[in-house]
Amino acid sequence: MLLHFIFLLKEKEKLQHQDDYAYIKEMSKFYKFWIQKNFLVDVEINCDVLIANKRNIIQRLDIPLLMKDHFTRDKNTYHFYLCYFKPIWTDCSCDGYHAENFGMTWWQYTKDNCYDPQLVQKNCAIVSHEISHELLRQQKNKKYIDIVHQIWSEHLFGELKFQQYDENFCVTENDSKFLTIDASKFNISAFCH
Repeated sequence: MLLHFIFLLKEKEKLQHQDDYAYIKEMSKFYKFWIQKNFLVDVEINCDVLIANKRNIIQRLDIPLLMKDHFTRDKNTYHFYLCYFKPIWTDCSCDGYHAENFGMTWWQYTKDNCYDPQLVQKNCAIVSHEISHELLRQQKNKKYIDIVHQIWSEHLFGELKFQQYDENFCVTENDSKFLTIDASKFNISAFCH
């Protein structure tokens, strides 16, 4: 499987978020490791930038236009869009969206376009939420939406901590670089063939 991260930027901001893109490239390598460890799936990773041209209000960039881009690229590749906007509609509480071989999240920047390590970690956790939906769906888990949302709620409103990893992809309590949903709660071995 090929997992292709696509960092979506506005034309006028393409030079302002180089630190975010550097983090996204590292994050993509991390997710190759994380998926293998937690879902027992070996993925190839690709990562690039997509510049969005200015659009009028009727042609607002949202899920249908991203789905169209997904299908023009390769519908069998899992395209994951990191967007500068929230989806208009979603069933996830984390400002993300998922469909077959398709994911998107709202990649948040600070207001002055400065790099914020805590914010990118938060973004990373949201990516893990949407990736978990897709990988559980691929493993034919019929409750792939509910399971992820239940664990996500435990992170946000309960005592369950996000998993933390350092720059070497080792679990850590301090100096984390990547945050993810606690995938140990998925009981993956029960769904693997």
